[in-house]
Amino acid sequence: MPTAARTATASESAAAAAAAGPAAVARSPLNGWLAVIAVMLGIFSIVTTEILPIGLLTDIAADFRISDGTAGLMMTLPGLLAACAAPTVTVATARIDRRLMLCAFLALLALANLLATVAPAYWLVLLSRVLVGIVIGGFWSIGAGLAERLVPAESAGRATAVIFSAVPLGSVLGVPAGTFLGNLAGWRTACAVVGALSLGVLVLMALVSPSLPAVRATSATMLRGMLRGVPTRFALLMTFLVVLAHFGAYTYVTPFLEQVTHVASAGLITVFLLAYGIAGIAGNFLGGGMVARRPRTVFGAAAGLLALATLLLPVLGRGEGGALVLLVVWGIAYGAVPVASQTWFAKAAPAAPEAASVLFTASFQATLSLGALAGGMIVDRTSPSTVMALGGATAVLVVLAAWVHRAKQLEWPRS
Repeated sequence: MPTAARTATASESAAAAAAAGPAAVARSPLNGWLAVIAVMLGIFSIVTTEILPIGLLTDIAADFRISDGTAGLMMTLPGLLAACAAPTVTVATARIDRRLMLCAFLALLALANLLATVAPAYWLVLLSRVLVGIVIGGFWSIGAGLAERLVPAESAGRATAVIFSAVPLGSVLGVPAGTFLGNLAGWRTACAVVGALSLGVLVLMALVSPSLPAVRATSATMLRGMLRGVPTRFALLMTFLVVLAHFGAYTYVTPFLEQVTHVASAGLITVFLLAYGIAGIAGNFLGGGMVARRPRTVFGAAAGLLALATLLLPVLGRGEGGALVLLVVWGIAYGAVPVASQTWFAKAAPAAPEAASVLFTASFQATLSLGALAGGMIVDRTSPSTVMALGGATAVLVVLAAWVHRAKQLEWPRS
């Protein structure tokens, strides 16, 4: 990033800290933490809505009489729209109160779930997923960096950890619970419940969150400057490969368990997904505890374990025991991926945290959609086992990229 841009960004960051600090300290600690929880629950609702189709993919496909690959478009569209919404919404709303924007996104999320609940045709489900994509890109880019404005500075680290815990919690609680509810009362009921949750979080956000005027304006020039840097390009490359590998395979884990592992009970599939999610929480905390000191090691190890699990699934995943063990390994691996990727982007642009968050969100979501799309095309023409093997081969490339970064002794810019 050019020196002038770094200086300007540092000044903006200092101004933001000065503006946010007193407001945060003056607020009641209880109110501040309630606001943090509201942001966390908002992300939890978004994550649950985004990946809920994974557990209900075959049910939705059967309801509309479409293929599993076509049903996978429910994962592709939100990612594409989120990738576009992250930079455009953040830049376009740079002067609008962040509390108002978060509430608006939660209202839009509730509307999206309502549309899916009553959809008489698949095209309306896809329209609802377009709205979900806009919510993902906007809410994540704005909400992910708000912790320091809601609580005192000494508590910002813990508050950030609470906010990002929504990602593994969405896998552990949201998706298995939604899958269970969908199997019990239908997939539309699951969508309706998540929509009601979104409305509840909207009310909580409106009640406990303070006014949050935008104090760190992210510009298109700033984003373009970051893209010219080698550290940012490495972050983009590794995020692209690992997310492509994961979502290209994991989107179709339910068809794999049904067709290859021959898990006959829908309830048992829910148990498998729950075990994966619990392992994801462990991976999140393990990776988060080490990534600041050893970012290459954490990213490389996570990709290596992901490759190991997906490459072995077609061989050892034919039995329920082997599939369960490998899903736990996969969960641990992927649990560390979001925090590792975000850390790499943050290290690439230490003076522009919101801009780093925008690039992280955009690249992550764009690749998520491409992975789901590629996996859908492959699974319709081959088999779920082939999708797993190709995902593992792609994850191996992430390990090689981490090794190259270490071998060339590349460093991140100082703040």
